[in-house]
Amino acid sequence: MKLSRKAIGAVAALATVGLLSACTGPAANQEREAISEFPDKWDKPITIDVFDGLANYMGMQEGWFGKLVEDKFNMKLNIIAPNVAGGGDTLFNTRVTAGDLGDLIITDKGQRLEELAEGGLLLDSESFYPAMKNVGRFDAAVDRINEDLGATYAFPSQVSSLKPTEPSEGLDPTFGPYLRWDLYKEVGYPEIGTLEDLLPVLKKMQDAEPTAPNGQKTYAVSLFKDWDGNMLNNAKQPTTYYGFDEVGFALAKGDGSEYQGILDDDGQYVRALRFFYEANQLGILDPDSTTQNYDTLWTKYQNGQVLYSFWPWLGQAAYNTDANVNEGRGFMMAPMDDMNIFSYGAEAYGGKQVFAIGSKAEDPERIAAFIDWLFSPEGALANNSQTQGAAGPQGLTWEINADGEPELNELGHKVFFEGDAEVPAEWGGGSYIDGASQLNISAVLPIDTDPNTGFPYSYKLWPTYQAETSNPVTDDWSAKMGATTTMDYLRENDQLLVGPGASYTPEADSSEIETLRNQAKAAIVQTSWQMVFAENDAQFDSLFASLQETATGLGYDKVLEVDMSRAEEQDAARKAVAAEFGG
Repeated sequence: MKLSRKAIGAVAALATVGLLSACTGPAANQEREAISEFPDKWDKPITIDVFDGLANYMGMQEGWFGKLVEDKFNMKLNIIAPNVAGGGDTLFNTRVTAGDLGDLIITDKGQRLEELAEGGLLLDSESFYPAMKNVGRFDAAVDRINEDLGATYAFPSQVSSLKPTEPSEGLDPTFGPYLRWDLYKEVGYPEIGTLEDLLPVLKKMQDAEPTAPNGQKTYAVSLFKDWDGNMLNNAKQPTTYYGFDEVGFALAKGDGSEYQGILDDDGQYVRALRFFYEANQLGILDPDSTTQNYDTLWTKYQNGQVLYSFWPWLGQAAYNTDANVNEGRGFMMAPMDDMNIFSYGAEAYGGKQVFAIGSKAEDPERIAAFIDWLFSPEGALANNSQTQGAAGPQGLTWEINADGEPELNELGHKVFFEGDAEVPAEWGGGSYIDGASQLNISAVLPIDTDPNTGFPYSYKLWPTYQAETSNPVTDDWSAKMGATTTMDYLRENDQLLVGPGASYTPEADSSEIETLRNQAKAAIVQTSWQMVFAENDAQFDSLFASLQETATGLGYDKVLEVDMSRAEEQDAARKAVAAEFGG
């Protein structure tokens, strides 16, 4: 059942007389008249339990965000975070068994959302939807999420008014060959034609700075195991430089022009393994790669011990401090001639998580109003402030300047340039960072445009901010590359391949496929690491041939067939959403 905003009034009327009892699920059959406006104020103070699968904080929301929510809704947020409570599904299962997951629920869409709806743990919010004017701007996403549920149980996250063919990232893509630009400059800006041509360049850079300031040896390349799954995760990253992304055991180009199995002869995955193998042969691969975790690697980047990064949000985030960049040291994207970097398009139907109201919520109307506020300009600026790059509330961290543009104020400078600041008492006091929203989810994509200012919610995309962040590293990069930002460079050189944001969610593996996948991927990951550290070409090739044979015997081909089908489904969904929303 697809429930558009136009149909809500009629649907709600039918629901009140019980005519939809057969299709709206156990929690939906509550007689409630549709409303068109929320109250201006809420007289009774309440505290709601927020079961948040993404939160990294457990307890009452404090600080300026807590005060803002309390002032607007007379409501406090008690955050229940499975990530903090030991991880896994224990807390989730306990609360589901008790029949009350939470008043406000932030969870995964797909199978988990369907199970919660079928189990009667979610409230049908159709009667509130006419009043949810901010959410209503993304009616297509709301319809898509709920179309198989028979009622309006959930609301999207990470939605955007951008076309799905536009990148969802800001100044930098998610992936890319980032290297220590200062050392690249020092060795003479050598040309990099292909991924393989990057290796001798990295060797020269390591030779130019063999020791980090802390006295430890530098390595051009360093890996970690934490995120290994269907494959050696780090080996997936260079495949994105050529427009591919993973779908299980398959690699799929963002435009649907090519599909590969990760164990294909001369495929992109084995190419990446060979790249790391060659790096090891050159002495530029960190021997700790097989044992260290992400946190250890992050520290090495901070200390200047690693010279190449798969992602901007590792190398740049860890190393490009004010102190380093002002002295001319920092990570920037390398000019690799043949790259065509994969980018995730803005999700027309939202991201992987959703907002929902629990079936036992004391005041569901107020929670619906709060959810709707998260989609408003004020809500997006405030809620996205912790991890999503939004600027925070106007008047607290930023103002409109004389030219009519948003600009960080004194407090904003302290927060975003120095790391934190004390918030004035009238805003709740305390640390800005500690008081930021602990929900750890954005309703609206931070690069989306704030209709009140005409500029993005993310302060990093404001011209006033970019003018202030000029430094020797970015200035030299811009002069050499002929572009202001990484994304501008990729667009101007036709080196960005956007996979339209279709919010595609594959079906869960059958028990048979799950079993075959688990046994095959264990062999793939183990042998992939052995190939990276092979003694010579002959051993590398022998290990790969053995892996192909072993994986086939463990059911790899059967799983790959499923993943290839899913890759094609994803491409069809991408093409459909691009056709529907333009681009």
